[in-house]
Amino acid sequence: DVQLVESGGGLVQAGGSLRLSCAASEFIYSGRCISWWRQAPGKEYEWVSSISTAGIRNYADSVRGRFTMSKDNAKNSVYLQMDSLTPEDTAVYYCAAEKYDGCSGSFILTEYWGQGTQVTVSS
Repeated sequence: DVQLVESGGGLVQAGGSLRLSCAASEFIYSGRCISWWRQAPGKEYEWVSSISTAGIRNYADSVRGRFTMSKDNAKNSVYLQMDSLTPEDTAVYYCAAEKYDGCSGSFILTEYWGQGTQVTVSS
C-alpha cells in the first residue's frame, strides 16, 4: 500500500493557525525525505518545507519563522504547524515524498504525492 493522506486544512482568518497532518504508508515513510508543497490558484507548485529521516528540517523563505514541520516515527506521520497565516498562504497543500532521504526540494525528485488539502486564509 503506497499512500500519503493529508488532513487538517480549512478556513482560517489572517493571523490564525492551522495544523496539517500527513499519514504515510511504511513503504513511503522509511528512508525518504518527506516534504510539504503548496499550489495557489493559477500558480506553480511551491516547495514549503522538508524533513529528513534524521529530523533535519528546511523551510522556504516565505514561511520560515511561521511554519514548523515535525514528525512522529511511531505513527509514520509528519505535521505542519502553520502560524501567523496570511491570505498569501491560501493554497492546496500537498504532502510528498522524495525518492531519497537527501532533501532536495526538487519537484523532479519528488516521487509520491498525497491528494492535497485546501487551506484558505481570509483577510
